[in-house]
Amino acid sequence: MTLQVKVVEPSRELTIAGYYDTIVCGGGPAGFAAAVAAGRNGAKTLLIELAGCLGGIWTSGNLSIILDGNGKEGVFKELLDRLKAEGGYLHTNYKEEFTHDAEVMKIVLEQMCAEAGVDIHLHTRIVDAVVENGAIQAVITESHSGRHAFTAHSFIDATGNGDLAFRAGCSFETGHPKTGQTQPASMLAILYGAPQSQENTSIPEKHQELRSFLQSADVNPSYQSPCIFKLPNPNFSFFMMNHEYAVRCDSTEDISKATLNGRKELFESVKKLKKVPGWENVHLVSTSSHIGIREGRRIKGLYRLVAEDLITGRTFPDGICEVSFQVDVHSLSRDAEIGYFDGGIEPKPYQIPYRSLVSGEISNLGMAGRCVSGDFWAHASYRVTGNSVPMGEAIGYAAAHAFQNNCSLHEVDGTAVSAYMRERGYL
Repeated sequence: MTLQVKVVEPSRELTIAGYYDTIVCGGGPAGFAAAVAAGRNGAKTLLIELAGCLGGIWTSGNLSIILDGNGKEGVFKELLDRLKAEGGYLHTNYKEEFTHDAEVMKIVLEQMCAEAGVDIHLHTRIVDAVVENGAIQAVITESHSGRHAFTAHSFIDATGNGDLAFRAGCSFETGHPKTGQTQPASMLAILYGAPQSQENTSIPEKHQELRSFLQSADVNPSYQSPCIFKLPNPNFSFFMMNHEYAVRCDSTEDISKATLNGRKELFESVKKLKKVPGWENVHLVSTSSHIGIREGRRIKGLYRLVAEDLITGRTFPDGICEVSFQVDVHSLSRDAEIGYFDGGIEPKPYQIPYRSLVSGEISNLGMAGRCVSGDFWAHASYRVTGNSVPMGEAIGYAAAHAFQNNCSLHEVDGTAVSAYMRERGYL
């Protein structure tokens, strides 16, 4: 038998499976908010998600703590209120941090999307984009139903890694500007039975106390600043001790290896913790269904948010929310002595402009979440999920506005988006 060096995939015509005003790709914190905002503002909206639930890193990713919620109102505040009403919220007693119950989060996100009239397609992957005259005409998906095409007036990339923008041919950056190194990925865990005396690790000193404790139990965490937080159910905890280095967001091999390594580290570590007095009842309840990728593609937008904007606390006429989070670069190699660093950048509260949420090359493509337009250092601040929600709400509103006014996202008045976000309590 002769081995083939390539396979030619046959071409085929696809019937349009659905026509929408707005299509949001990715159902995590940013995508959920974008879909809700678009739907509420009159756009027929489709939300496409690869996993079997909404929430992304919050749910299937096991990230049960939300950072930089300070001053966030709108959809973010509504979400908090619903989590509280369902017993799925717990404040950590430090700044605006809080933990949540992933199962409560799943159902609340689904309810909010349903109430906004959003169509949801789970278990569906974006595999291509049809681009003509500088605009996306359709997205191509693969699912249990087969291969389909969907068209819309505007599209929103909330995939985290900028997968839709990449398929559409957009320019992007990844990694450190000099070395190209990316922040590590993390396999996250939910534990049952950690001692009630174990404190939350909200400050660096507590991280190092936990690290010393783990090392005393013959556990050497790959993350130099491990952390643990109580969840709304007092018997459960969120646990992060794993870092997987040099994981490319576009490499299945890297991500698969990191996933296997991370899960193994957590499993073996919990086995050792069971031997420690007071920790005998600890149990590994859940590891991430998909490993947490901190850094994917940063898509070229109409404006690129940079470190200088953070240092000066810059505001913008088209600002959509205020960010208060520090520059948080997780160590780029395992031999680092510290778990994270700020590059010497001390940001003042600053704004994200609408223009950073809009592709500079595709007129009807918006972005929300960590794939928006910014440099390495700015990304290390705005990437946390407390900022993903207002980004999503802003671009979702803009997409609905673009449809109603028969214009592109490039043509939407960013000051009008800023005014809307101010009314919603984000500024």
